[in-house]
Amino acid sequence: MEVSLSDTGGLTRRLEIAVPAQEVAEEVQQRLRRLSRTARLKGFRPGKAPLAVITKQFGDQVRAEVVTDLMRSSFAAAVTQEKLRPAGGPRIEPIALGPETDLKYAAHFEVLPEVAVGSPADIAIEKPSATVTEADVDSMIENMRGQRPRYTPVEREARDGDRVLFDYQARIGGKLIEDGDLKDVRVVLGRRQAMPELEEGLKGTRAGETRDLQATFPASHPNKRLAGQFAELHLSIKAVEEHSLPELDEEFYRAYGVEQGGLEEMRAEVRKSMERELAGVIRNRVRAQVLEGLYRANPVQLPQALVDEQVQELQVDAARRLGIRDARQLPPRERFEEPARRRAALTLLVTQIVQAENLKVERERVQERLNELIESYPDPEQARRAYLQNQEAMRQIESAALEEQVIDWVLARAKVTERPMTFKELTGFGEAQQEHGHEGHEQHEHETGTAPAGADPQHDEVSGT
Repeated sequence: MEVSLSDTGGLTRRLEIAVPAQEVAEEVQQRLRRLSRTARLKGFRPGKAPLAVITKQFGDQVRAEVVTDLMRSSFAAAVTQEKLRPAGGPRIEPIALGPETDLKYAAHFEVLPEVAVGSPADIAIEKPSATVTEADVDSMIENMRGQRPRYTPVEREARDGDRVLFDYQARIGGKLIEDGDLKDVRVVLGRRQAMPELEEGLKGTRAGETRDLQATFPASHPNKRLAGQFAELHLSIKAVEEHSLPELDEEFYRAYGVEQGGLEEMRAEVRKSMERELAGVIRNRVRAQVLEGLYRANPVQLPQALVDEQVQELQVDAARRLGIRDARQLPPRERFEEPARRRAALTLLVTQIVQAENLKVERERVQERLNELIESYPDPEQARRAYLQNQEAMRQIESAALEEQVIDWVLARAKVTERPMTFKELTGFGEAQQEHGHEGHEQHEHETGTAPAGADPQHDEVSGT
């Protein structure tokens, strides 16, 4: 095999490879002989057709397969011989493919850049420092009470915080709309759960009343006959219900997975959950700063093939989140270009640190990460077995653990200062509560063990380490 390497600019390379015609011919003959032992041709018993007949019938097809396979194997051998690291698959340019000549072709491809990571001594990291206080636990339990409100009928007029039960009929231009009637609709006033005109029209109503009002249905309304339409609504009020919080009793504790120990055990479980969340927020904030510092301090020349790969991953992930299954409807790539370049660069930088520092995955970290993931499930041991039997999930956990080791390596050398903060400042707890009322911050219901957390160990920015 003859190999000629040329640099075509930047990270692109051209390998011209020639495979002797005799090698091609011998491989073709070997495959035809193997085929002749099993081929079924009309007029011949299985495996008894003459080689000349087999060659005439299958020669071109077999030669095409041999050429494809030899291109693949010779390219891999040439890359190894020249000590190259392709960033992606090659673009093949045929030069000579005739049966009487050497197999000759050119492979155009990009190589991975030489990556050098400078000292992280100048990377500034602000590490949040916070604890979960008794007042934080009190606030969280009040929030959890708000997740299970009780509503009792009242005879007074409806006001903010009340839940109104009603039926309505919708008319457009005075005509009833098919499928425009709804029964037993429930709206909590002041939560922006309904159209502004409807919610405003429900205020001050009493059970047994009727009320007519006008409203414009949103364009996204599921009933296509009503979407975006200006309509008259006839409301029949069935009940006005007053909101109250549940008592802190055994029924409430059991609803959050606490079977024994009462309030003391409930507070302990809530604190544990909050401390777990707090540790995760701090870890993610520090991680983001470390990766940003590495990215800014170490510019990397990127192969377009690597960027394209990351763009496609981001497009597919975005489509999955949007419920899009048709590959032709993937979001446009332009919005993912910069995030893809960042991910590609960080992948190379993290990989370089792993290799340069000879970092190996620490099994203790893998177990810690796995324990964090499974402890939110109703049956942690069942979840553990499911993870251990899923190779891809375990690979992601190991990748995340190895990335943590890189983060620690940078932190040990960077300029780290601590910034005292509160649980609320770090987690944003209370903000969702103010915006959405007592139904905010539902994540803690999952974290106290009443439902699977469904945590995904894969990171957003760095993969493949």
